Amino acid sequence: MTDIAWVDKALTAARPQAVAALLRYFRDLDTAEEAFQEACLRALKTWPDKGPPRDPAAWLIFVGRNVALDGLRRRSRQTELPDEDQLSDLGDAEADIAERLDRSDYRDDILRLLFVCAHPGLPSTQQIALALRIVSGLTVKQIARAFLVGEAAMEQRITRAKAKVAAAGVPFETPGAAERAERLRTVAAMVYLVFNEGYSASGEEIETRAALCDEAIRLARLLLRLFPSEPEIMGLAALMLLQHSRSGARHDAGGQIVLLEDQDRALWSRPMITEGLALMDKAIRHRRPGPYQIQAAIAAMHARAARYEDTDWAAIDALYQALERIQPSPVVTLNRAVALSKLSGPEAGLTLIAPLAERLDGYFYFHGVTGALLMELGRNAEARVAFDHAIALANSAAEAAHIRSHLDRLQSDAAVAPDH
Repeated sequence: MTDIAWVDKALTAARPQAVAALLRYFRDLDTAEEAFQEACLRALKTWPDKGPPRDPAAWLIFVGRNVALDGLRRRSRQTELPDEDQLSDLGDAEADIAERLDRSDYRDDILRLLFVCAHPGLPSTQQIALALRIVSGLTVKQIARAFLVGEAAMEQRITRAKAKVAAAGVPFETPGAAERAERLRTVAAMVYLVFNEGYSASGEEIETRAALCDEAIRLARLLLRLFPSEPEIMGLAALMLLQHSRSGARHDAGGQIVLLEDQDRALWSRPMITEGLALMDKAIRHRRPGPYQIQAAIAAMHARAARYEDTDWAAIDALYQALERIQPSPVVTLNRAVALSKLSGPEAGLTLIAPLAERLDGYFYFHGVTGALLMELGRNAEARVAFDHAIALANSAAEAAHIRSHLDRLQSDAAVAPDH
């Protein structure tokens, strides 16, 4: 008797491989997904009694392909099926499929599946929704709950994404080296978007959307298996592990934000930190720095500090300067300003972000950082204005509550010593 929990875990792990191969066979996302689901139903009926197959992914591909072909035949009794070469290799032996799983063309199958979901013609929200549905297998209800939208609206979003992919005629040939590199960048960005959807959760959303962080890390580990010597993928995985390691300390029991300086570091996940640091060290040895590696190195500085007071802000400032050179962005400069303020005082931080005011006027964190630096300088009236802007731009109740606590402090200070 096979443990049902093991069966569920095996089906989840095999999903990207199986759906990717079925997609190559049938050139249609819906057909591939339906074939995989039918194969899973049969697995749930047979595996518990007969035990797991030699290769679960190969078994699912074999069964799913045959089920889908049977369905096509039933629906097309008077229509001749496409030539076999259009349906890829239709060999009947499960062993042949299992053998293909270890070849480089199979790696391209999975990359293609991820790339289909990260299609550049899709809005980022549709990319993420499609990846969570097709690659990860989350239900529409689960995805809708994570995005805080209705189930019907999410179903429509995923349907539109599939239609756009089908209309675009995404090629299914094995990509060349240059195209593979471009696809990998797109897929990595999509995976990080999935992570950020979960990481930005707060309040009542935390438990629901935290699963997105776990899923993004799982996808990054999958990419690492496909590209084991790619330092930027190591950096991406390290970055997410190191950031997610702090999840248990980032909010209090009421769901309110706890700043890094106030977090209980005993609540940080040591296994995640250990894995993230090992990946970071391995990536650095390749001597090919990239944005994900630098961001992971910044996160590693925080992870290595036993106390907030031990943080190496000089190193963090230097890393942000390197990130500005590789990937210039006003948000990167804003983050650097925080590190610089720890080194040289709040005035230095304010001077650095002053030129960003126009470009970041609609950005919550810009006004929050500005207000915090002004408050450190005792410029409370200006700080109050910045915090008022920030609270109007808050993305969640927790962010608004955090800013409101600063405003309450300013009001308390004013009652003791009025601001002139």
